Amino acid sequence: MNVSDELLGGPDPAALLTLDGAIRSLNAAMATALGRPPEHCLGRDFGEQWLGRDFSDLWPTSQRMSAESLVAHAAKTQTVAMRVLDFPGPGGAHVACLIEAQQVKDPASDEQLVWVHSLDARNDLASLVIPFRLATTAAHLGLWMYSPHEHQLEWLGGAPALAALFADPTTSLSAVISAVHPDDREALRQLLRSASTLKSPWVRLRYLPRHEGWHQLAAQTRRIQLGYGGPQRVLGMVRDDTRQEKRKEEEQAALTAERQRAKDIADFSSALITAATEQELQQIALARLAATFGASGALLALVDEGRLRVSTDAGIAMWEVDVLHGLPLDHPSALPEAIRTGKPQFILDRKDYIRRWPQGAEFPRLGRLGSDYASSITPLSETGNQPLGAWLVTYGSGHRPSLEERTLMGTLADLAGQALRRIKLQQARVELATALQKTMLPTLPEDLPGLEVAARYRPSRDGLDIGGDWYDAFVTPDGSVALEIGDAQGHDVDAAAAMGQVRASMRAIAAREPDPATVLTRTNDLLVTMGAARFSSCTLLHIDPDDGQVTGTSAGHVPLLCARKDGSHSIRELAGGPVLGVVPDTEYREETFTLDQDSALVLVTDGVVEGPGLTLDAGLERAGTLAGAALHDGLNTEETADRILDAAVAVDHLDDVAVLVIRRT
Repeated sequence: MNVSDELLGGPDPAALLTLDGAIRSLNAAMATALGRPPEHCLGRDFGEQWLGRDFSDLWPTSQRMSAESLVAHAAKTQTVAMRVLDFPGPGGAHVACLIEAQQVKDPASDEQLVWVHSLDARNDLASLVIPFRLATTAAHLGLWMYSPHEHQLEWLGGAPALAALFADPTTSLSAVISAVHPDDREALRQLLRSASTLKSPWVRLRYLPRHEGWHQLAAQTRRIQLGYGGPQRVLGMVRDDTRQEKRKEEEQAALTAERQRAKDIADFSSALITAATEQELQQIALARLAATFGASGALLALVDEGRLRVSTDAGIAMWEVDVLHGLPLDHPSALPEAIRTGKPQFILDRKDYIRRWPQGAEFPRLGRLGSDYASSITPLSETGNQPLGAWLVTYGSGHRPSLEERTLMGTLADLAGQALRRIKLQQARVELATALQKTMLPTLPEDLPGLEVAARYRPSRDGLDIGGDWYDAFVTPDGSVALEIGDAQGHDVDAAAAMGQVRASMRAIAAREPDPATVLTRTNDLLVTMGAARFSSCTLLHIDPDDGQVTGTSAGHVPLLCARKDGSHSIRELAGGPVLGVVPDTEYREETFTLDQDSALVLVTDGVVEGPGLTLDAGLERAGTLAGAALHDGLNTEETADRILDAAVAVDHLDDVAVLVIRRT
């Protein structure tokens, strides 16, 4: 009997390999275990050179590396190596076997070989599931084994937190089912009955352990045979999704709160735009300020003949307000100073107040304002303009409003200031809305490295009508420059209000979302949820000042123009979706391209490129030609914007128009 007969003659899978892993010979059991005919497993004799199949190549991909390292260990160290490997198995049932590899010598050829064979582990089946247990522990999962004939479940280990949910390591199926929610019990039975050799989908189960509340578990099963010729078992992996589900609920609650906050802000903006009297403005501010910013109280101070006229929402006691009422504008204290200088003030507590305004110590009642809460004062006019007033909100002691909150409060205060200014000048309602619309168009950021930006806006019919055109430009938290231009439906006060809602919502969302498509998607969801009466078109771009990479999207807006230094231009229709506020659950798309140096992007509203005597295609071509010529002539962005706007005004100008130009220098 030669060495092959001796080592391969047993009933268990076995093979002889060269030291580099090539198969010399194997028995029928090994070929069957590998799921291949014996002749497919062997190599061929090419003259004096014998080429054998690599042993590890015959294993499934998931087991190939383990089989290769097992053979290599035995070949290099001349020691016995053992490892649990997962055979494909006959009939598709995977077989977990304990495989041993060790060096042997072939007496006939004096060649060192590696003998690989399956060990009998019937008396220690638990050893065959150790790799599964280690893998599930590393993945923070739990592992249990189900014996179908005995209707028993055995907990094999895993993440400690999961192990704590199962008090008894071995328990009956009926005991486990009794702890599962009645609505999920059939799903568990079906999971065990239909367990296949492949991993099942994750099935959600509500489970009630002892002395705890309900847990949201997910289970996945797989049928496997333990040892060559051994019993079949169902291995189950368990994941505890309780915290994840709670997190989802919290995220959903946060999203709902954010939507409500965005709606409150949009309503606040709309109400400020349409306020026609001081009484309306006072009512809007005092009714909405504290609720919008999570404050405990608010007051409004207006300047009347050089003195303060103060009103409160009752969140601040009247005895605290009385001392402020009638103060002269030049009084050396916080509220008059904020109004006088146009600079917002934040007071952390009484100690902070006395430190910054020591004269307040001479006015005990005044000094008490802010003694047990923080105060934020925002003027209703910008520095350099005639002082109009301010609003003050109070928070619990130690509260510090975020940069986003301060910016938003400043934006709303600017709107209130503009409304108050127009009210004081007793302008008509349409003139007020027009002025507020212009005010809402922001001041463009200055000194953008590598970029030059300019914008123009002109109302329709020389200011006798109003509309919803807008533009915006700001630096996002990740350092890119956001540019947007849009058009709210209509030419009336409601159009201006809709424009304010959309623009304020987009800027608030953009402060948290880095992708333009996501900003439009969430803005659309918000407008649909609010039941917005007007739809809006919009183009939104994010530009990286360093490399000129542009990411853009469009909500039914007119195409984008790209002008180059050589005088040429192109028209680009961005990916995106429909106009905002109409189609629910819309997922907007975006695309990325590069803005070359000395090239410019031109964003316009439809009034620039359409009219009774001007088609959209002709208008785009005209605007693109003007932009290309302006760059070729060496004009800057301000002059380029003027050239495009002047041409639109001169020909068929019935709509309001807006132009936004950005050039990479």
